[in-house]
Amino acid sequence: MPPMFTASLAERLDGLSQVTVREARDGDSVEAGTVLIAPGGQHLTVRKYGARATVRISPLPAETLYHPCVDVTMNSVAEAYLRTTLGVILTGMGNNGVHGLQAIKDKGGMVIAQNEQTCVVYGMPRAAIEAGIADIIVPITDVANEIVSFF
Repeated sequence: MPPMFTASLAERLDGLSQVTVREARDGDSVEAGTVLIAPGGQHLTVRKYGARATVRISPLPAETLYHPCVDVTMNSVAEAYLRTTLGVILTGMGNNGVHGLQAIKDKGGMVIAQNEQTCVVYGMPRAAIEAGIADIIVPITDVANEIVSFF
């Protein structure tokens, strides 16, 4: 996602959502009821210190194809939250996210994937489903309910 796109995406989603959605800043705390979107051109990782988790925004690792990279974020979340992690993969091109989702599964977490019928681009959910790591496959209209029922 390009740098200027993520801020407007966060603003649009914030207006449509019952939770707060905003572009993440380095050092933000991870808090219930707040969705943080990685800034375009940067990676978002999560580090946990006891009960507190914070966000790190960085261009590293530089060698990834995508910036931000879903795999980078999900790998860090899997390490921070272990079996209490829920990974959600929605419409998108390619297989970005499948390695991070596998890390979530390896740590005992769960994965929700958007179904083919409601995807604009089925690449990312398809990769997770074909890898056998999606626990739940649902239409986009059911994703929020599945997330709430997990917690």
